Amino acid sequence: MLKKIISGGQTGADRAALDVAIKFNIEHGGWIPKDRRTEEGPLPMKYKLNEMETQDYRERTKQNIIDSQGTVIISRGNLTGGSKLTLSFAKVIGRPNCYIDLLNTEEFEAAIILKSFIMENQIQILNVAGPRLSGHPWIYNDVKTVLEVMLYLLFLDTRQDTSVKAYIPEEPVKESFPQTMEQAVDLLCDDLPLKTKTFIAKVEFHNIQMLYFPMMEYIRRRVGFDTDNQGLFKDCSDRMEDDVYTVEDAVMLILKQLKFHLEKDHILRVVK
Repeated sequence: MLKKIISGGQTGADRAALDVAIKFNIEHGGWIPKDRRTEEGPLPMKYKLNEMETQDYRERTKQNIIDSQGTVIISRGNLTGGSKLTLSFAKVIGRPNCYIDLLNTEEFEAAIILKSFIMENQIQILNVAGPRLSGHPWIYNDVKTVLEVMLYLLFLDTRQDTSVKAYIPEEPVKESFPQTMEQAVDLLCDDLPLKTKTFIAKVEFHNIQMLYFPMMEYIRRRVGFDTDNQGLFKDCSDRMEDDVYTVEDAVMLILKQLKFHLEKDHILRVVK
């Protein structure tokens, strides 16, 4: 159901939403003030946002609400500034809105609330808003966690978890641990049976979560992340050039590279 995530590109909640979309191959976008203005300078070009003709944050806030089918605001404590405006404007124009205060709601419960909000309102384009990083240094991780758990819950609703797990070896072989992403991909290619590699190759780009959630624990153990393989983790994080990077993000990076590698020779192509 959820096809696109948008935000205003600001640090904190906005940026977490965009990073989750990119991680899971979900289309992303939204509006940002002129000159790609954020509190820490111009928004990096990897984020595909449209520039407004004004640097007024309020105008991009309103446009993102208009362009989405529903808005979620995630914070810890009372809303202020742009977050407060977001909720007020969404109510004024009658757009579906969901305000989650993590001081009163645990992250897992917040994910359940957000999933229900998306399904009840049949939201395909979700606008995500919340505090910026300077005033709320914890908000990036909060929003990222809530969104990723919500996507996992949506994945479980597809009832594909059992069928996908049938392609995953029960126990990973632990002989040695790779120190680079290329070594990790080669190791997985050697370990996985042909039917698993073919299955991975055939999964569509936008359905990467269908592979990620069932395979996350397998890859995590096989490459040594559960035993603190810092060499591989550093190699993955250096490639992403991201200040906030987790083992789960590294698993997704390896999985995407594995899929890219397998697509070259594990998909039957029809030659006319």
